[in-house]
Amino acid sequence: MKADSIVFAIAGMCFGVILGWVLATQQMDRSARVAAVPAPAAGNTQQRAPLDEGRVKELTATLASDPKNAAATVQLANVYFDGERYDEAIKWYEQALKLDPKNVDASTDLGVSYYYMNQADRALQQFDYSLKLDPRHTKTLLNQGIVMAFGKQDLTGASAAWQKVVDIAPNSPEGQAASRALEGVAAAHQKRQQGGAPVPGN
Repeated sequence: MKADSIVFAIAGMCFGVILGWVLATQQMDRSARVAAVPAPAAGNTQQRAPLDEGRVKELTATLASDPKNAAATVQLANVYFDGERYDEAIKWYEQALKLDPKNVDASTDLGVSYYYMNQADRALQQFDYSLKLDPRHTKTLLNQGIVMAFGKQDLTGASAAWQKVVDIAPNSPEGQAASRALEGVAAAHQKRQQGGAPVPGN
């Protein structure tokens, strides 16, 4: 996973109102990723991040000699994810979970990859699996809320997931992101009560 900062930018969430969110900036190392924006069109190749071809070759060679190396499999999936090749990332995350079914980070990364391939239902199913492994995994819960909001237009379900994040780790980057998301939902409710457009999921 990338060691540099990744901005969780959720902007343009428009369910009759605009909830302009900027969710946080966080150092990403070995922890599961967070879905950053509404899922792009599947197969969209425009403005992709660069793929680290050298790292792909290195990890592919490692796996050729040691196909049961779960760590290398996850690393290869991460390289494809970082290069926005989500179809390839899915392939390797799925393989990683066959080798190490209890890897909650790989499971959540797989769910995020499904989301970016416009498979919201599959993403949510994968998050359910992650939460069976670790019910307090805050990045899974944060992602669950994002996919519910953007992928399913379910603000009630999204709010419930984000509230769990706040309850578990209020001062963490995930807790702060979830708190801001909840503030955005509250603002949308207030706008509706003042005569604005209705908010789906309620």
